[in-house]
Amino acid sequence: MGRIKSALIKRTAKALLKEENKFSGEFNNNKRHLGSNMPSKRLRNRIAGYITRINIDAQKKKRPQKETLEE
Repeated sequence: MGRIKSALIKRTAKALLKEENKFSGEFNNNKRHLGSNMPSKRLRNRIAGYITRINIDAQKKKRPQKETLEE
């Protein structure tokens, strides 16, 4: 079970995802894209981590499920 993110983190991350499509499933890339726009390093890292998690979950949903053949 993971930590619960605050409404500020979720709201900011979702707004950034709607505006820009340059975020990926890599934390370090997302952190660099946020850069110095954030007021603190801790807030930047939390938002980048949440964006990473959203993108990874979206990729898992898009991936086709392997069908098992029952004989």
